[in-house]
Amino acid sequence: MTDQSTNAADTAVERETKPAILRGLRRRCPNCGEGALFEGYLKVTDSCPICHEEFHHHRADDGPAYLTILIVGHVLAVLMHFAWSQFRPDPLIFATVLTIVCVGLSLYLLPRLKGMIVGIQWARRMHGFGGKS
Repeated sequence: MTDQSTNAADTAVERETKPAILRGLRRRCPNCGEGALFEGYLKVTDSCPICHEEFHHHRADDGPAYLTILIVGHVLAVLMHFAWSQFRPDPLIFATVLTIVCVGLSLYLLPRLKGMIVGIQWARRMHGFGGKS
């Protein structure tokens, strides 16, 4: 009976989603906003070095990659249409510039979107994040 009352008390405390998303986009702990969320480029730390919130059970999987492809694809489609219709650049230069923009934008967005997904999971108490308040 006490386990049910403890679980009810844990879920009664609402975690705000927007601050958790913004902290995740900054690659910071969604709980305190101070600790680093990643050990390296995409490796999520097991726990926050500041508040000790555990992250080992996150399930970002392929979500950040799909979102990155979606965003980069739409940005490049508009950029390609505008650049080709206005400037008619040399195809080799055009392809080279678009490749550099695509790779750069993808490398920039991927860890930020992964942090956002982990932040959403933390705020919504998904995949084991419901243990602490």
